[in-house]
Amino acid sequence: MDAKELRELSVEELQDRYRQYKEELFNLRFQNAVGQLKNTSRIREVRKIIARVLTVAGEKRRALESAAE
Repeated sequence: MDAKELRELSVEELQDRYRQYKEELFNLRFQNAVGQLKNTSRIREVRKIIARVLTVAGEKRRALESAAE
């Protein structure tokens, strides 16, 4: 998921995506610890997606705050 797609979502939808990806990251880390994870690069991908979601959510919050002033 790229930033362009994320910018089209609302703040609430971004929060939902954040929760989903955090849960996926937890599951991936658990699978890695147990030795069941085959594709370890997915952990890195999910971490980057989480960072993108947080960045876009912060941008939207700042835009809403500046528009309210």
